[in-house]
Amino acid sequence: MLIDGHGRKVDYLRVSVTERCNFRCQYCMPEKPFSWVPREELLTYEELFEFIKVAIDKGINKVRVTGGEPLLREGLENFIRMISEYKEGLDLALTTNGYLLPKVAQKLADAGLKRINISLDSLKEEVAAKIAQKNVLKTVLKGIEAARVAGLKIKINCVPLKGINESEIIDLLEFCKERGYEIRFIEYMENDYASKYAKGLDSVEIQNIIKEKYTFKKLERCGTSPSQEYELEDGYKFGIIEPHKDDFCSTCNRIRLTASGVLIPCLYYEDAQSIKEAIKAKDIKKAVEILKDVLKNKPEKNRWTENSEISARAFYETGG
Repeated sequence: MLIDGHGRKVDYLRVSVTERCNFRCQYCMPEKPFSWVPREELLTYEELFEFIKVAIDKGINKVRVTGGEPLLREGLENFIRMISEYKEGLDLALTTNGYLLPKVAQKLADAGLKRINISLDSLKEEVAAKIAQKNVLKTVLKGIEAARVAGLKIKINCVPLKGINESEIIDLLEFCKERGYEIRFIEYMENDYASKYAKGLDSVEIQNIIKEKYTFKKLERCGTSPSQEYELEDGYKFGIIEPHKDDFCSTCNRIRLTASGVLIPCLYYEDAQSIKEAIKAKDIKKAVEILKDVLKNKPEKNRWTENSEISARAFYETGG
């Protein structure tokens, strides 16, 4: 069992397989050139898997594959299969922008993927293109449908931005409600790599827009999810992720590993340590020592609540 320095059980590992992305979203990295880290700087799938096996043996029971855009890394279905075949019943999920899903959704499901989170920030082509800086909507919608046909459990992620897609909050909720997908609205997380013009809606503003048409109630928090759940009168549930609060930090159960081997204890924090050299040298014992030290120093809570600080974390390196 993995326990951090505050007595929290850590059983969730998020693994980024690439920092590359085929979108340039306003809230993530709109001005970053289309470049990539040299292959030799990344851990191979086999090297990542060596660490994942140890983490699972020590108590990790949920693994989420992220990016960047994870589907940009070739052979991802093989990596998914490695993980799924290692432990029966493992909660194995993927976060993606959905653009490449039409061609690979079935392959991922066949490899053992169970769940998928797909970003959908707009149902209007021009708005989606403004956010992603690319004409993406039709292909993303095809990707969502391909995931459904493949039998994957789908959640939709949306980042509401003022003056851009805030008028679509109800439309997006209804799109998901009609199809049986849970939608999670995510408060924009201020970071150094986002557009300086990006302004997000907070949880209260999102709720007030939904209240214009629907009555809903706040549900009690259960488990370790960072999402605050709400329920409409007909039973449909949606979530809001509120990083500017820290009430979910007390049950944080996750740790992050980047494609280049950096273990990150908190989405906000810069504090991290690399296991790259240990893994490259096949020194698993050393990698485990580093893991334990990272967990020991895992912060009690994030810093977005402190003076509205802006994170220097590059979210494209770690996913959400």
